[in-house]
Amino acid sequence: MPTPGEKLRALLESGEHFVCGDVFSAITGRIVEHVGFPAAYLGGHACSAFHYAVPDNGVYSQVEQIEQAARIAHVMSIPLIADADTLGETVADAYHFTRRYIQQGIAGFHVEDERNPKHSKHVNGLCAIEDQQARIDAARRAQRDSGQDFVIIARCDELYTSEMGGGGTGSMEEAIKRGHAYMEAGADALFYPPRPDWVPELVKAFGSKIPVATMGFSLPDTAFNMATGGWVTAAANHLKLMRELKEEGRMLSGNFNFPEKYELIEHPLYDGLIEEWAEKTGRPTRPNHAP
Repeated sequence: MPTPGEKLRALLESGEHFVCGDVFSAITGRIVEHVGFPAAYLGGHACSAFHYAVPDNGVYSQVEQIEQAARIAHVMSIPLIADADTLGETVADAYHFTRRYIQQGIAGFHVEDERNPKHSKHVNGLCAIEDQQARIDAARRAQRDSGQDFVIIARCDELYTSEMGGGGTGSMEEAIKRGHAYMEAGADALFYPPRPDWVPELVKAFGSKIPVATMGFSLPDTAFNMATGGWVTAAANHLKLMRELKEEGRMLSGNFNFPEKYELIEHPLYDGLIEEWAEKTGRPTRPNHAP
């Protein structure tokens, strides 16, 4: 059986555009696979907000991200890409965390070049090119030492400007320069968050100067895209339902049953194990409860 990293690399090398479905929990991982996505994506913002209720500015750790990513990867057969932020503060961190991602069955990650605390009030800027190259090189060493394939994606935030909440200046030339440097350090693909003027023609012209697979958030003319925002919709729906319950005494717009409800969890497996155990040990049983 191919490893998660091998599955993801096969998608990259196929030359076909693909989309990674947005996940933020084990059940959403099952949903993404169930509807037919070839791969899944766990964003740092989705994980920090949904599981820890903290902002995406580096306050939650790689240990926490790996823990949540592992829970998702273990219930899917499709490959999972994780947002690995900056992979810690040192090259030793980058090496260690990469090994942990691989050990937990993650197919690949993206590591970014923005300084911590990122996406915050602090105008932080990007790290030196050499520092990001060192992180990528340490991650590649960890991959080789693991003996397993693993896809390393370098995220360049040069186009994600300070006005947008990022650390870049918006320079296309600098973004291309950084991209080539990251490829030289061992990155398999590049990820550029979009600019406000990121129209298809500009994406295509930019991509022609990057001879490697590129990814983005719902961008055309890239090798693969990541769908995001599922956790926001889930939180908004929960807020609506709780307001209804508080104000009306009941939830008027909830959907509490749907055909795939038990297909998304291993309900028959565990019910079957319990039934077999009860019958073998002479314990009483009853008909399966209604869905």
